Amino acid sequence: MSNLLWGGRFTESTDAFVQEFTASVQFDQRMAQQDIEGSRAHASMLGRAGVLSAGDVADIQRGLDEIATEIAEGRFEWSIALEDVHMNIEAALTRKIGDAGKRLHTGRSRNDQVATDIRLYVRSGIDDIVQQLNRLRHGMLDLAERHTDVIMPGFTHLQTAQPVTFGHHVMAWYEMICRDGERLLECRRRLNRSPLGAAALAGTSYPIDREDTCRALGFEKVIENSLDAVSDRDFAIEFCADAAICMTHLSRISEELVLWSSAQFDFIQLPDRFCTGSSIMPQKKNPDVPELVRGKSGRVVGHLVSLLTLMKSQPLTYNKDNQEDKEPLFDTMDTLFNCLRAFADMIPAIEPKSDVMLEAARRGFSTATDLADYLVRKGLAFRDSHEVVGKAVAEGVERGLDLSEFTLAELQQFSDRIESDVFDVLTLEGSVASRDHIGGTAPQQVAAAVVRARAALETD
Repeated sequence: MSNLLWGGRFTESTDAFVQEFTASVQFDQRMAQQDIEGSRAHASMLGRAGVLSAGDVADIQRGLDEIATEIAEGRFEWSIALEDVHMNIEAALTRKIGDAGKRLHTGRSRNDQVATDIRLYVRSGIDDIVQQLNRLRHGMLDLAERHTDVIMPGFTHLQTAQPVTFGHHVMAWYEMICRDGERLLECRRRLNRSPLGAAALAGTSYPIDREDTCRALGFEKVIENSLDAVSDRDFAIEFCADAAICMTHLSRISEELVLWSSAQFDFIQLPDRFCTGSSIMPQKKNPDVPELVRGKSGRVVGHLVSLLTLMKSQPLTYNKDNQEDKEPLFDTMDTLFNCLRAFADMIPAIEPKSDVMLEAARRGFSTATDLADYLVRKGLAFRDSHEVVGKAVAEGVERGLDLSEFTLAELQQFSDRIESDVFDVLTLEGSVASRDHIGGTAPQQVAAAVVRARAALETD
């Protein structure tokens, strides 16, 4: 079967090793559904254009239906000798229906065929990924809503900074994931353009109707330049860039989950079903899911670099290099989907340990900024109040006392502007409640943010 579909000008068969080395059917067969979908649209258009007879179109559609069923049921025999998914399906079609199968390829090339298939595949993949993103968003909202008033330390430089609520922290995760979804949908919109009909690179002399196949395949418009249509993979690069950003967000969240579930932090309880044990240390409960997601982020970033490097030196138009776009693209899609699926299952099942978080927030002088702001409201310039509070913290460190544990008289040693109402801002509850504005950590603001987010999510 070697070279049956393109070997007319060759005088010898392809070397056996080269045949296997250059074949892509081992991995591009996953685009079979999209390839058949594109062929159906192309055949129907050729029939309406008068290039194919009605009988040929009917035979082609029937044959493609049979092949689709065989592939779905695992009965289709893939051949490396036929190189790729396109030629395997075309050869099978010709065996089934005869010469009508040979006429299917009229007016198109494997170049615009693969460009069409891969766009259809990524479009479908984005739809699946966005579903998982939305599941995760729902889970985050549920988690945040249950814990709007659980106080924990907020960190900068991994040092205690100011008290926040756990719900507020979870909503920060939510904002990250929302932007990831927006980027993917924008990528989907840009890739949703039809290259079909560009043929090898210059278009075709047959009276094709590119708008016809564009509509049939659900594309928004055609790619107007045939050279660009068959050769660029910027949409695949954009998807991998968006995926890399999303995986970076998941990795950051994973890092927090790993830290928080450790004995040193002990902030959260991860369900057993998302953890594993040790083969030698019976006490261990390892946060394998977040650790693995953290590790897989590097894999996806690597795929992005691979695709950028693949395309950076290619002259117009299509080159065999582009065969190397699929494996990193496919693996990126699989990795992101699976990581989001795991997170969507795991995140809403997290249980914060509120007592431990509260005690941690009491350490590290997390209300120092509140004291500085208090003094500003009493008429002291901020830089002066900053110095006053710094001296109070220094004494607190020396004596092992939090600011809230000082007596009023002790605090007044640092500034005569301090009065008895200072303890309203030195408590963790008072500090958190005072951030009562959109985007603030006050429990009522977190609850309102959840309501707004849930309403927006329902309309997406």
